[in-house]
Amino acid sequence: MLSSLEKYRQAFLVGLQSNIVYRWNFAVRGFFSLFHLAVVFILWGAAYAGTDKIGGYDLRQTLTYFITLLVLQFFISAFNEDYQISEEIRNGLINQFLLKPINYFLYRFSIFVAARLVTGALIFLPLLVAMPFIHSYLTFPLDAWRLAVILPALALSALIQFSIAYCFGMLTFWFLEIQGFVILSMAIESVLGGQVFPLDLLPAWIYRIAQFLPFYYQMYFPGAIITGRIELTQALQGLVIQAGWVIVLLLVNQLLWVRGLRRHTAVGG
Repeated sequence: MLSSLEKYRQAFLVGLQSNIVYRWNFAVRGFFSLFHLAVVFILWGAAYAGTDKIGGYDLRQTLTYFITLLVLQFFISAFNEDYQISEEIRNGLINQFLLKPINYFLYRFSIFVAARLVTGALIFLPLLVAMPFIHSYLTFPLDAWRLAVILPALALSALIQFSIAYCFGMLTFWFLEIQGFVILSMAIESVLGGQVFPLDLLPAWIYRIAQFLPFYYQMYFPGAIITGRIELTQALQGLVIQAGWVIVLLLVNQLLWVRGLRRHTAVGG
C-alpha cells in the first residue's frame, strides 16, 4: 500500500518541481487576471448604478463573488491538463504507462494537484498588489459551518474539473485534434459554471436545472459557499450531487481508458 502511494508521491514532487520552474509564467498570468477583474468592477459598477441590489445582493457581495472565483480558478481549475494528456497519447508517451504498475489517472492527478498548489500560491502575489484597492469591497459571511463544508467541496470540485479535462484528453484515442471539444466545453463551463454571472441571477427553473449539471459544481458551488450565496441545507445537498458527479466521471474516465487502449493497441499493430 505504502509503495503504491510512493509512486504518486514521486509524481507529485516531479510535478511540483516542473511547475516551480515555470513559476513566473503563472505569476504573469495571475497579474493579467487583474485586468479581467478590473473589467468586472467596471461592468458590475455600471450595472448597479441607480440600484442598491441585484438578485438580492449588493455590489460588495457581487464583487466579492468574482474575486473569490478568480482565486479559486488558480487553485482548482484544470488549465491545460487535457492538452498534456492528448499530447502524450499522440506522441506515444502513453505507452510507458502500459508497461508499469502505474494508474495513469492517479499519475496525472498527482501532477495536477502539484500544479494547482504552485498556481494557487502565486495568485496571492497579484492579489496582495490589488488588496489596497479591493479590500473595501470584500465581505464574507462568518458562519462556522462554511469552513467545514468548503474543504470537501473544493476537493470534489477539483476532481470534477480534472476528470472532465481527462475525458477530453482521452478523446485523442479517437480524434487527433481535441481543440474544438475543449473550446466548446470552456464556453459552456464559463456560463453554467457562474464565471460570467452568478447563476442565482438566472430564472428559477433554469437555475434548478443547472444545479444537476457538473458545471455548477466546478466553480459556482464552492464560490457560493464561501461568499454566502447558498445556505447549509443547499450546501449539503450540493455535496451529495457533487460526489455523485465525481463517481460518474470516474466511471466514464475508466471506460474511455479501456476502450481507448483497445483502439490504441490495434493501431499500433
